[in-house]
Amino acid sequence: MKDLLGLMGKAKEMQAKFQAMQDEIATLEATGQSGGGLVSITLTGKFEMKTLKIDPSLIKPAEAEILEDLILAAHNDAKNKVEAIMQEKTKALTAGLPIPPGMKLPF
Repeated sequence: MKDLLGLMGKAKEMQAKFQAMQDEIATLEATGQSGGGLVSITLTGKFEMKTLKIDPSLIKPAEAEILEDLILAAHNDAKNKVEAIMQEKTKALTAGLPIPPGMKLPF
């Protein structure tokens, strides 16, 4: 019974830590770039696009497809950076817990 109460206490503590981590992640930002910095996108921790910057040299009607590809690449770069930061924070929070590999938290 003592173990169960201790486990429940740890679960509540972990839940509070995850909530704090989620709040922190929501405030972080990551900027992705493509085309050698000609296109950059900043995403929040919730993957919402906050800024989009395009070098004026790219704004040519004949090169619209290239610009579209660069925007997608910059967005994916920023998304990957946000996900990497989220993994780092989750890894630090769950250090020492017997969590199966590949399991994503919070549940």
